[in-house]
Amino acid sequence: MTAQDILQKYISFFEKRGHTRIANAPLIPQNDPTTLFTSSGMQPLVPYLLGQPHPSGKRLVNVQNAFRAVDIDEIGNNRHTTFFRMLGNWSLGDYFKKEQLPWLFTFLTNEEGLGLDPKRLYVTVFAGDTHVPKDSESVEIWKELFASSGIEARENERIFAYGAEKNWWSRAGIPEKMPVGEPGGPDSEVFYDFGQDLKIHEQSPYKDSLCHVNCDCGRFIEICNSVFMQYKKDSDGSLSELPKPNVDFGGGLERFLIATESQPDVFQTSLFLPIIETIVKITKQSYEKNKKHMRIIADHLVSAAFIIQNGIAPSNKDQGYIVRRLLRRSFDYLYELGGNDFTPILEAIITQYQETDEGLTENFEKIKLTIIEEEQKYTRSRNEAKKYIAKKYKKHGDELLGTTEISADDVFVLYTTHGLSPSQIKSLGFQFDDHSFAEKMKEHKDLSRTASAGKFKGGLADHSERTIMGHTATHLLHQALRDVLGKQVHQSGSNITSERVRFDFAYDKKLTEDEIMQVEKIVNEKIKENLPVHFEIMSQDEANKLGAIGLFIDTYGEKVKIYFIGDTTKSKKDAYSIEYCGGPHVDFTGKLKKVTIKKQESLGRGQRRIYAIVG
Repeated sequence: MTAQDILQKYISFFEKRGHTRIANAPLIPQNDPTTLFTSSGMQPLVPYLLGQPHPSGKRLVNVQNAFRAVDIDEIGNNRHTTFFRMLGNWSLGDYFKKEQLPWLFTFLTNEEGLGLDPKRLYVTVFAGDTHVPKDSESVEIWKELFASSGIEARENERIFAYGAEKNWWSRAGIPEKMPVGEPGGPDSEVFYDFGQDLKIHEQSPYKDSLCHVNCDCGRFIEICNSVFMQYKKDSDGSLSELPKPNVDFGGGLERFLIATESQPDVFQTSLFLPIIETIVKITKQSYEKNKKHMRIIADHLVSAAFIIQNGIAPSNKDQGYIVRRLLRRSFDYLYELGGNDFTPILEAIITQYQETDEGLTENFEKIKLTIIEEEQKYTRSRNEAKKYIAKKYKKHGDELLGTTEISADDVFVLYTTHGLSPSQIKSLGFQFDDHSFAEKMKEHKDLSRTASAGKFKGGLADHSERTIMGHTATHLLHQALRDVLGKQVHQSGSNITSERVRFDFAYDKKLTEDEIMQVEKIVNEKIKENLPVHFEIMSQDEANKLGAIGLFIDTYGEKVKIYFIGDTTKSKKDAYSIEYCGGPHVDFTGKLKKVTIKKQESLGRGQRRIYAIVG
């Protein structure tokens, strides 16, 4: 069963049960200040999990491309990848545990789905705490489901209960870390047991301990998770129940693949194996002796390709810094194995993902060129770093003897000026005190934080309110830029925090001071007019006829959410701004008070960026 087979089976299974397929949201979030990347299927759906009506109804299904930067340091084991495809289904106040768990069990074990042996499946539930009781309902449902396959599912043998660290889900983690307004709830995870016929458990550091499903030894691997989104964090720190509970299911495509192939190493599945074989061929090294290196190369180049496809180039900040880190780590490990050409690896990646992600094929040359340019910059950075250190630590003429001990100040220069990470600096043969460098970085971050606080000082304490204001400001900026520069201008990205708005757009020239003043003037005139802001759900055809603009229009479904800024009592076309968007927004532009454009910068290749503050 191929990755494409699994995707098709999953979508078909839930469509037959009344679910509407929704589009894969962009890997780079739209106006979400909480994260740099879309890291889960539920992330773009938070407003709807909190009660907003979704244009496609109450039962949804999709395949979401996701990236988790926090997993970078985990790469090298048999199961973690930074980029993955999350298969998701949602109930927005419709069905709950009694429907979700039986459907999931059927999909996992029936030929209509994956056809897995139920004897290889183990599950976990929430054990309860002082605020939320144990999920006994899920325990009873699982017992009945296993019994239907002739399996007696006893607690602590096939069904295990864990606390919030393991079986609670929110974007922020356990309840104590959830911000006010964040939804979350207990979850029930399904694990696949590889220990019955494979040797991995004997190689585990836990082999002398009693193995359990969450012991992280590699024998049991989580393949999917049903989150029962029942609660919301209140301002007093307590949890209150949502008016209507939701289901948020996520199943990793890559994890489903290791289960269907009974292959505990994700990098040896049919998806990754051709990529690994290419690395083996160009380095002339064995996979068995170089697993960590080859897994990192494969994973990081896959992730970098997807992020670059989404319009992000390597840089020293935000998403660009993550791309740079991924690429330079992959270069380091490739060089260490004796390889010097990533192109065949990239071609293998495109081939493996072309059926499920055709955009990689369409953007192959762009991706390849971006990686070539970064490799050239990295080579220059390494050479400049060596010259910098040689000049300061010269011994016996121009040669450095062996490993050179350098100061935290020099590491900081190499990190901030030359773009080398601490591990890359060490790979060049330079050693330093990690603690001293960490103190130096902390000092720098504290200074930056203080400077930012003064620069973006504002009058509102409620950060969520400031973010909503910034969201509406981007719509006004978008339309004002089109008014001044022409209708060819289109948004290419944005990022909103409680301190500032960052807006990216397609334009091939630096804006003049006069043009910036004109844009700012138009935006503030619309704020003074105190225009109404509202949304309507309509067909995409109707939205297009109205001239609606927006980012990633082709990713929306048949029904879309359109925000209007301006009076539409006579005609919807009378609105000043008509834009595709998921929200949220202020109800009147006057609440923004004022928008001030602080600076602009070039992103290269016909892309500009402006920064503004609101209020």
